[in-house]
Amino acid sequence: MENLASRTPQETFQAHGEALRSENLDSILENFAEDAVFITAAGVRHGRDGVREAFAQLFADIPRARWDIRVKNFGGDLLYLEWAADSDTNRAEDGVDTFLFRDGLIQAMTVSYRLTPR
Repeated sequence: MENLASRTPQETFQAHGEALRSENLDSILENFAEDAVFITAAGVRHGRDGVREAFAQLFADIPRARWDIRVKNFGGDLLYLEWAADSDTNRAEDGVDTFLFRDGLIQAMTVSYRLTPR
């Protein structure tokens, strides 16, 4: 079994991106701390159950998305990300995420995007 605590933020983000592209919720959750905090305009979610709810909503909003990462800036244990995503039903514009990494896992994440129907 891989020692997740030894992963760099970049390695954790790479694993997160792979899980996101495959829409594999269980794999996504493996990259988050058990007590993770996930914040959006809709509110604050806690723990892996909250993360699961947030990503289930994201996949409902933009199913089988084609992702366009526009800006990715790491600063130590922090990541700032700008993105867009396109699906057959909706397009997400002006996506902005922030990540806080600790011990090889995502400890906190914020997400914002503007949804436009196709």
